[in-house]
Amino acid sequence: MKLDEVVISKAIVENYMKEMLDHLDSDVAIVGAGPSGMVAAYYLAREGYKVAVFERRLSPGGGMWGGGMMFNKIVVQEEGREILDEFQIRYAEYEKGYYVADSVEATATLIARAAEAGAKFFNLITAEDVMVYQGRVTGLVLNWTPVGLNRLHVDPIVARAKYVIDGTGHDAELLQILTRKMGAQLDTPTGGVPGEKSMNALEGELDVVKNTREVYPGIFVIGMAANAAFGSHRMGPIFGGMLLSGKRVAEQIIDKLSS
Repeated sequence: MKLDEVVISKAIVENYMKEMLDHLDSDVAIVGAGPSGMVAAYYLAREGYKVAVFERRLSPGGGMWGGGMMFNKIVVQEEGREILDEFQIRYAEYEKGYYVADSVEATATLIARAAEAGAKFFNLITAEDVMVYQGRVTGLVLNWTPVGLNRLHVDPIVARAKYVIDGTGHDAELLQILTRKMGAQLDTPTGGVPGEKSMNALEGELDVVKNTREVYPGIFVIGMAANAAFGSHRMGPIFGGMLLSGKRVAEQIIDKLSS
């Protein structure tokens, strides 16, 4: 068997560009491939919607890989166990209502299931801005992550979407951009992003699902970005609420897209 280095390179470039071109106009663009984002991508793509997931890091998965303080185990409470079952992630009951899963297996499985459902992942890409048209978020401004890290003067490209999801974690980066650049009043108690409160696992887990919603026309917030937007608590390495947040946003967007 012969191997041609140029053929290998062309295969990579042509296939990547085909997928990128196809997803410059999507039904849903998700920024941040943490657990909430991956679950949302799975449920949306499973229903046949075109979903693009933009992750600024090399590896999708967010903070789930490291478990708690690099002990690669995560805990999911009873309410979130349905997601583990849906994704066929193995777990063991530690005490009644507390289920322990391997963080590496869980993260890898979420990625694989979302990809198998049809979601397309674009890693090492940062959403540096949003597109706003007539008071509605209509897409993203994208650049390679190394461009920003190295402060290179390289103009971005744009990707349009019917709905955008801010899954950027504790910083709620897209919402921060909206309030800073557009003076946007978000549908949050302060109209802005007050940031998260200190640790309270119970309150944080309840609120992360409750706070998952559309907070400005065209943009939804999930996961820790949702708690940051509503000034709620962090919850640490318990992930039931994060997983349920992804399912909840998918249900909300499917309802809008199908109406």
